[in-house]
Amino acid sequence: MSSSSKEEGAGVAPQNKGSWSSFLKSIASFNGDLSSLTAPPFILGTTSLTEFSAYWTEHPSIFVAPASEPDPAKRALLVLKWFLSTLKQQYSSRNEKFGSEKKPLNPFLGELFLGRWEDAAGTTQLVSEQVSHHPPVTGYCIWNEKHGMKLQGYNAQKASFSRTIQVKQIGHALLEIANFKETYLITLPSLHIENLLYGSPFVELNKSSYIISSSGYVAKIDYSGKGWLSGKKNSFTASLYPVGKEKEPLYTIDGQWTDTFTIRDSTKKVAVELETYNAKTSKTTELIVAPLDQQDPYESNRAWQHVAAAISKGDMDTVGVEKGKIENAQRELRRKEQREGREWERRFFKRMPGCPTFEKLAKPVGERIEIEKTGGVWRFDSEKAGGSKPPFQDGQGGAPTNA
Repeated sequence: MSSSSKEEGAGVAPQNKGSWSSFLKSIASFNGDLSSLTAPPFILGTTSLTEFSAYWTEHPSIFVAPASEPDPAKRALLVLKWFLSTLKQQYSSRNEKFGSEKKPLNPFLGELFLGRWEDAAGTTQLVSEQVSHHPPVTGYCIWNEKHGMKLQGYNAQKASFSRTIQVKQIGHALLEIANFKETYLITLPSLHIENLLYGSPFVELNKSSYIISSSGYVAKIDYSGKGWLSGKKNSFTASLYPVGKEKEPLYTIDGQWTDTFTIRDSTKKVAVELETYNAKTSKTTELIVAPLDQQDPYESNRAWQHVAAAISKGDMDTVGVEKGKIENAQRELRRKEQREGREWERRFFKRMPGCPTFEKLAKPVGERIEIEKTGGVWRFDSEKAGGSKPPFQDGQGGAPTNA
């Protein structure tokens, strides 16, 4: 983090430099989950982490494309292309919209985010639920019945400081394609925050992640960023190969996940370019959510509406008051559950002691499940979901806020 004092905080407005300097000092010894990190007001976001699940499927037609491909290798390639197409929305959309990465709102236990996409792919539905608060874990399920596609997973984050904020994502996703009775295990990339010192932070992915199919293919994605002397921001290389044949890739992809990347057939003596995907020009489909007055009290937009409005206005006193209402109500609910000797009932998800599918698919790449860091393995409960209707959390002891 060494740099000249002239450059330090260059992206921070003069009135915010004091709080920014204090923030940098406070994170120098930080090690914990992101929810406990207190950020200066000007980098607070108005979006809850529970809403981030929607970033998986803002291109529904790309999401469902594998369901129409009969060849298993080409199908695995389409899954890889879909995954890569989600990265810009997941990790860069806030930076592009607001000028820098924003710290999301910390979801409360039982928080929900529900919606659907309507486009040429038909209806694609989303259910996202905060299934744990300590540690913070979000469960999600996204499905398109018309094409027999279903994605479910859960994630948590563990942050530490080493020259900048380093974030390890914990959890995984499973993609199921009903037409072929096929399942893909998707691991999550690690990330760190660039430009933190200068006051205009953005996300950079690092290390590797994998997609492993039950039909015997592995996709490995290696992430890199702009170095001191060379390289481009948000760069990656990826290869798709049969299990156990990493040095014999069928397809390779390289480029920038925020810009363009090129897909090549690597089975020829000279790799053949198949397609170039442009993440900047690929249009997203807007998620449809219910109007605020029709939402359940536990849905993100309704529950956080007063906090989000105050953040947008820069009214930090009101932010504190409104956040306090939610936090105090949540503490009272936990005390009530403790008195009654019960646990908060998840509306759409259930806790599992393990996952045989993960263990089987992860074996070729040496990944392990970290149950102890997420309070269990979280899976979508179709039976619960089938009978659910607003108010979703009725009978559990109160509203998410004491307002």
